[in-house]
Amino acid sequence: METRKILFLDIETVSSVASFDQLSPEWQDLWISKSRYYLNSEPQKSPSEIYQEKAAIFSEFGKIVCISIGFFNDEDFRVKSFFGSEELIILKQFFELVNNHFNHPEHAGFCGHNIKEFDIPYICRRAIINGLNLPTSFHLHNKKPWEIQHIVDTMEMWKFGDYKHFTSLDLLASCLQLPTSKSDISGKDVGRVYWEENDLIRISNYCMKDVILTARVFLKLKSGNRLDDENIIFIKD
Repeated sequence: METRKILFLDIETVSSVASFDQLSPEWQDLWISKSRYYLNSEPQKSPSEIYQEKAAIFSEFGKIVCISIGFFNDEDFRVKSFFGSEELIILKQFFELVNNHFNHPEHAGFCGHNIKEFDIPYICRRAIINGLNLPTSFHLHNKKPWEIQHIVDTMEMWKFGDYKHFTSLDLLASCLQLPTSKSDISGKDVGRVYWEENDLIRISNYCMKDVILTARVFLKLKSGNRLDDENIIFIKD
């Protein structure tokens, strides 16, 4: 797949409400059932504490607050974020881009780190919950492996066929001697920054850095090429 035809992406998610206590009694029971593994493995923690730590990773109990994307345009790599408190708006804006430019699996695709297990399933589930129709590229039900070759996962590239091996983006980048995407926050801080500080710009900047790093990892693994800072353009419209 030509690099210029790939949309690199990353998402940031938070819990659907700020705390476990804000869930209805029905949803509190549903959370206790959903998080049973964590409650059993860490019995010293309450459902409220586990909710604070884990709710954002479950699409049923979380929401998307940022989708950052990047794509190559000649020598430049253009980066943009869709972010805010209204998940429906974020998804609509993202789907508009996909439908207009990346909705033909035979000609265009997507790339991310652990994108097959997290980002795309999360986006699809949240879209359905919000009553949206999925772009053709995201119609992944019952697809065979050779039918989803338009989804490129840098973690899968690094596995080299090992299904058990998980490697974080930061660890993989360090192994490849690539500049880190670390900023003043990490993934575990996103919920706090959103609910306590309401600093969506900070979250967006963090997310875009991961998109840039994913593109660098992809190039390194695929061709050994580099993406230099001077070739990165941030789209602010």
